Amino acid sequence: MDSDDEVQRYYRRKTRDILHKYGPGPRVHFHMGLFADGSRPHTTAVSQEVVKQRIVEAQERIVDHAARSWGAYEEPPRRILDIGCGLGGASLYWAQEHGAHVTGLTVAADHVPIVRNFARQAGVSRQVEPVLRDVHELDERHAYDAAYANESSGYTDRTRLFEVVARALRPGGWFGIQEHFVCRPEWQGFVDGYYKTRLGSREEYLVAAEAAGFRLEADEDVTDAVAEFWVQSMAWNTAELDRLQAGGAPAAWGPQRLSDSTVAHSKLFRLWRDHAMETRLLWFRLGGGR
Repeated sequence: MDSDDEVQRYYRRKTRDILHKYGPGPRVHFHMGLFADGSRPHTTAVSQEVVKQRIVEAQERIVDHAARSWGAYEEPPRRILDIGCGLGGASLYWAQEHGAHVTGLTVAADHVPIVRNFARQAGVSRQVEPVLRDVHELDERHAYDAAYANESSGYTDRTRLFEVVARALRPGGWFGIQEHFVCRPEWQGFVDGYYKTRLGSREEYLVAAEAAGFRLEADEDVTDAVAEFWVQSMAWNTAELDRLQAGGAPAAWGPQRLSDSTVAHSKLFRLWRDHAMETRLLWFRLGGGR
């Protein structure tokens, strides 16, 4: 993951926000979720807790959907590398649901003790090891059966990412990615600026993967099914703003940040709805000769 100070500051600043909006855990995610039917918007005339529950369930659903699509239930990976593990939601998922031993990489030092604490709560502290490390600097060889990057590859140099992961995997290992891809370049500056990323195109990933010895096994476009995430996120923000304006106890988000976030998410919803940006699940297999 890009070790630029701006990215590290971004994730340090977001920690309280993530815990407040998507917690309390122990499986806390910071990524988009899969809604059952992307063609039918869910009503937002419900309580804030119901909206939060929907978001968290959708985040869990997309992780499990990817695992099922990639054959993890039939052949669970014994050791998996979680690149950009955040607060550890996916790392705990792989440990709890598939019995994997997980190394979770993060560039945010504050997240390491949080992940460890969540792993203890979930009873998988011996299976989940959070590590403060930039993935570009990883030098392990043939250590993992699988690697996973959920909305974290957008912070990386893709050529370097696939090279490092190819070395870290055992022959025949797989690399699963959930990521957003630029379809209309005029919007890249807005999205990259908002999330401090450097998103790319699907083609860029395929070229980098092939050069590192990977072959593409599956490519699923889930854009329509995740676009609803922005609607539900806006609903949560609005409910939180109403709560604060009614005299509720201050939390991680202040009124101005909530208002700014809601405006940005409205724009993001339109980008996903119109496929100016796409979210895909890519699954690569490393060639047996490496």
